[in-house]
Amino acid sequence: MIRDAVTFEVFRNAVAGVADEMAITIVRTAHSQIVASSMDFSAALCDARGRVIAQANTCPVHLGSIPDAMAAILADFGDAVHPGDVYLLNDPSLGGMHLPDIFAVAPVFAGEHLLGFAVTVVNHADVGGWVAGSMAVQSTSIFAEGVQIPPSRLAEDGTVNETFLNLILRNVREPELLRGDLESQLAACHAGAAGLRALAERHGVDGLAELSEELLDYSETLLRTALAEATPGTYEFTDHIDDDGLGSGPIPFKVKVTLSGDGIELDFTGSSPQVASALNATASFTRSASYAAVQGALARDIPANNGFYRPFTFVIPKASILDGRRPAARGARGLVAYRIIDTVLGALAPVFPGRVPAAGDGGPDSVAIGITDAKGDSVVLWDILCGAWGARPDRDGVDGISPLGANLANTPVEELERSGHVRVDGYGYLPDTGGAGRFRGGLATFRDLTVLAPEASVQIRSDRRRFLPYGLAGGGQGTPSVNVLDPGGPGERVLESKPHLVLTEGARHRHVTAGGGGHGPAFTRDPARVLDDVLDGKVTREGAVRDYRVVVTDEDAVDHTATKALRTSESLECPERTMP
Repeated sequence: MIRDAVTFEVFRNAVAGVADEMAITIVRTAHSQIVASSMDFSAALCDARGRVIAQANTCPVHLGSIPDAMAAILADFGDAVHPGDVYLLNDPSLGGMHLPDIFAVAPVFAGEHLLGFAVTVVNHADVGGWVAGSMAVQSTSIFAEGVQIPPSRLAEDGTVNETFLNLILRNVREPELLRGDLESQLAACHAGAAGLRALAERHGVDGLAELSEELLDYSETLLRTALAEATPGTYEFTDHIDDDGLGSGPIPFKVKVTLSGDGIELDFTGSSPQVASALNATASFTRSASYAAVQGALARDIPANNGFYRPFTFVIPKASILDGRRPAARGARGLVAYRIIDTVLGALAPVFPGRVPAAGDGGPDSVAIGITDAKGDSVVLWDILCGAWGARPDRDGVDGISPLGANLANTPVEELERSGHVRVDGYGYLPDTGGAGRFRGGLATFRDLTVLAPEASVQIRSDRRRFLPYGLAGGGQGTPSVNVLDPGGPGERVLESKPHLVLTEGARHRHVTAGGGGHGPAFTRDPARVLDDVLDGKVTREGAVRDYRVVVTDEDAVDHTATKALRTSESLECPERTMP
């Protein structure tokens, strides 16, 4: 029995701290840049029934998928888990999300008592398939994407099945990199197990179970209380991904959010059927993105665990882009999560007008570069480029930051260049790319790369070219993303948003994220804030006049007379945004 509120609060923070310790372990021990630098991984603790009780401050769209992965593991091994076991999984049809995301699950025992499970999810740099990085948008079958791992036992009683591990390693481009990141996952699981056992020693096995149950109830209660503040009703919204990378599009995402005394229902009926390319997601991934969107809109400190998930019900069409049917390719499904989040937030904007931001960049641009060096060894580089948040109801959007669902970091320049295969020629923000509004959207981020290797396979995943980040409450749209070969040169060519290329030495590529949408009418923005943007290089003088009807003089001051004349005599509609 729980003794008091102090005990519960100490436990709540302690178990979250254990999950964060797992994440720190991965950051400190991972080998690949996409994990150690861009932080594309997650960690969590589950109870003995496989329910999430705590998760690290990592990737939200991973974490909500853990219940499905745990259900798959327990369905196959639930009666036969032992101390020292480790289980792997990445098959999207059997509890996974896409093949690069490998789950590692370790049961945690105190004597003969199963306390729970330590779970890690890492986006490995490569798991095989026809393109370096294993996330080619153009893949049309999961059999082209890499090694598939059903729920499997990697280690039994502390002994690793080397035959099984070697089979996996033989199918990837950088086996030692995968081995290193997998060992990082196991180290994190070890840290999580030690922390969970320490909590059991402090509270007792039964006390740990009771506190975990109370923690789930606590999250459910907080969420239901927050949802009760909203006006009951049904709210709809539609957004799009530009295309599927194979010439078909646009791809619609529709949601009908119903708030009632029973909780929250998200009905995605009317969304796109399954597509031919690798953009298809799993139902677990769709739910996970939805959880992230709602938690972000509520802006509350509600522990995200299985209790948080209880008030939700879903209608997710089968054989749709939100729940692809095997053998659908899934490698590029990350874009689906970001568009789900934008769509759900669009529906919730009228419900929580003071909390929901305008749309951001629509998900990080990712550029996977595959090179075969002079010795015949494969090298995989990942350039993750996060752009901008949309403007918030009470302040500007944030520049150069991960979207809500990802919690990633931009790949450092040094990480890209130390291989010697690429050079970064430019990296920064572009002015006049944030959506105009009373509060301005975040700026687009750009990166200029030059290929130094004799030949490189390049896979680009970007979006928000045709369907721009939306503004809210009268705010303007953001600017579109763009990919350009030989920017500013005689062979300059604008690429599609999701191309696969083979580039040779000296080829130059620029990729630019979308700029975030604005919030509120642009011509109500305080001229002093526009002046600050001009002085900071975020808005040009021409942009100040065009987008905000504010005149900034050569002496770096606002010409209030000219500004007032512009704002009262001309059209007050925001201009259409064009490619930066």
